[in-house]
Amino acid sequence: MSDAPLDPRLDSNAVETSTPERRRSEWAEFRHSYPGLIVTMGIALIALLAMDVWIMAKRRRYEAEIDRLRAAMTDFERRRTDQIVSQEQHKLRIAIELFKRQSRLEKGIHLSVSIDSNAMYLEREGALLREMPVEIGSERRVGVGPDTVRLAPPRGVRTIARVLTDSESYELPTWVYADQGIPTARNRRVVGALGPLALLLDGGTIVYSMPSTGPLSDSGYVLPGAVRARAEDLRAILANLTAGTRVYFY
Repeated sequence: MSDAPLDPRLDSNAVETSTPERRRSEWAEFRHSYPGLIVTMGIALIALLAMDVWIMAKRRRYEAEIDRLRAAMTDFERRRTDQIVSQEQHKLRIAIELFKRQSRLEKGIHLSVSIDSNAMYLEREGALLREMPVEIGSERRVGVGPDTVRLAPPRGVRTIARVLTDSESYELPTWVYADQGIPTARNRRVVGALGPLALLLDGGTIVYSMPSTGPLSDSGYVLPGAVRARAEDLRAILANLTAGTRVYFY
């Protein structure tokens, strides 16, 4: 038998050849051990791709419709339309800045909700007393046609009409159940439906906390057009809130 040393190049080739084989073997074992997980991941990937395609198709249709409408306009109408859109956007920016300034000058204790920053502030005469993270319900069209309504985060000034505790009941709209994809309850008046504490504002706007039961107990779902705050934050500021307290949205 020869005692000559082995060629290191041969050893290196052997390692390189075995590594891909070992990886393929591990992947095969993983597939055999978790077939359901592989199928679920594949379905989720297909669903995400299909959603992306649907969104892109909707965007193209909207852009095509805009181009069609603009093509039917005269040059004067196009310039006038662009001017109106620009003016409306400018007015909205001015209004938002005015609401911010008004909230800073408010002498009484009040709440301010920054829609873009997802934050709520307890303030008085320009002094920040408490800053609280919140979640803002996105703009959505809810209900079943033709009886539908578009809900959007509010802008402007509201006042607290009522403070609701978890020992009180609140009647959830029918569309909440449909929006969540669950059967509508026979009795939609649920105790603690808006969490441990909630603020009912004039105009129908709601600032609520996470409930333990009911359709709104889903952490991934925020009531469209509403504000969801942490229960501990609402408890901390409860003594400062009464009916008539102003809430600024900007």
